[in-house]
Amino acid sequence: MSEARTYQVITYGCQMNVHDSERISGLLDAAGYVPVAEGAVADVVVFNTCAVRENADNRLYGNLGHLAPVKAANPGMQIAVGGCMAQKDKDIVLRRAPWVDVVFGTHNLAHLPDLLEKARAGRAAQIEIVESLVRFPSSLPARRDSAYAAWVTISVGCNNNCSFCIVPSVRGPEIDRRPGDVLAEIAGLVDSGVQEVTLLGQNVNTYAAGSADRDAFADLLRACGRIEGLRRVRFASPHPAYFTDAVIAAMAETANVMPSLHMPLQSGSDAILRKMRRAYRRDRFLAILDAVRARLPEAGVTTDIIVGFPSETEADFQATLDLVREARFAAAFTFLYSPRPGTEAALMEDQVPHEVAQERYQRLVALVDEMAWEENKRLVGRQVEVMFATGEGRKDGRTQRMSGRARDNRLVHVAVPDDPAARPRPGDIAWATVTYAADHHLIADAGFTGLVRTRGGDAWAAGVGRPGLEPGTQRL
Repeated sequence: MSEARTYQVITYGCQMNVHDSERISGLLDAAGYVPVAEGAVADVVVFNTCAVRENADNRLYGNLGHLAPVKAANPGMQIAVGGCMAQKDKDIVLRRAPWVDVVFGTHNLAHLPDLLEKARAGRAAQIEIVESLVRFPSSLPARRDSAYAAWVTISVGCNNNCSFCIVPSVRGPEIDRRPGDVLAEIAGLVDSGVQEVTLLGQNVNTYAAGSADRDAFADLLRACGRIEGLRRVRFASPHPAYFTDAVIAAMAETANVMPSLHMPLQSGSDAILRKMRRAYRRDRFLAILDAVRARLPEAGVTTDIIVGFPSETEADFQATLDLVREARFAAAFTFLYSPRPGTEAALMEDQVPHEVAQERYQRLVALVDEMAWEENKRLVGRQVEVMFATGEGRKDGRTQRMSGRARDNRLVHVAVPDDPAARPRPGDIAWATVTYAADHHLIADAGFTGLVRTRGGDAWAAGVGRPGLEPGTQRL
């Protein structure tokens, strides 16, 4: 009997891609493949790609170039490229990297094992790009990276037409899952030990399950609150234009919906928002934050901001800086504008010179960090509830700490005792008093109280030694 072929999945991009990679791994497991041992060369390497920014293209083709001699030295090795860039580039992938064996898109993940077998048997590359969803990804098997936290997709695709964004052309129009299917998946995850879920959608709050009900997403949040054993619910990412008072009320009135909100801004200039085709303006955005904080004063709010969009002036950029000061974000993901072929913005005149955009970017990052630090310092001396996790603290082993996330999603590093038996397990929950604040994390060096040994911690402990659930393992 021959040994099982090994695989490695490498992921670029957003949470949706990370979750898709869990599905890809689950499909390969079901087809008889096994994860490659650390440090070994995999028989199958799968790249799950992103197309949102140009540097993702460069990273992919650079890594494919590095793999060419590895593949030449390992007969039988296969390379597959999937995801948003594959959906966009199609046969360009093979023209630029002819040693790739399989190219598949965002809509046909389930076909990957068959495509690999066809390429292997026929000794010819396989390209399969379809333009509509073949099978909803959440119906596929998954190899989850965590025993106690999980992604749950409630919709795929996007019906908006932002001028800078390629997602609608590679993910297609929005398709929503039925609420009963979503809730059944969550209940099954909770039965297996999961206690935190993040609901995923390209615009998660446009979820309507095929109806015209503007409150469908709020209703889904409230339904999550009725699932026994589900301790934490998060969601990513909502669109400001569709964010309703009903969602804010559901967040405030549903105990397990966390007071954390990632609300993409993109720009603080109304003129730039108009050119971006973002269907809101700065006053509307700030009004949402005011309404959220009126009901959830402890909410941690994060955002996305693009710098250097075509025709952005210094005055436009100053409007973004002013909004950042007013909004008091806990963190912001900041990006230099990257023109994407096939988007309206890529053809706009008045592209901002790179050196101008880079200088503005550096000023924005400095201000975001300053504001985040100011917000974090307000928490010094306060108790926060922490759910401990693996992979959150790179220095935990050297600093005698364990790390996790507070309810508002801030990262907290907590001092723990020498005795391993007295420490929390990943998935366990405790209270800790913040003793120090930095811009990107909190420290609680006074230790913890009220430790709760959770079912999620039990699931982590039961999974130690099983493939895919080892502490600190990253397969993506």
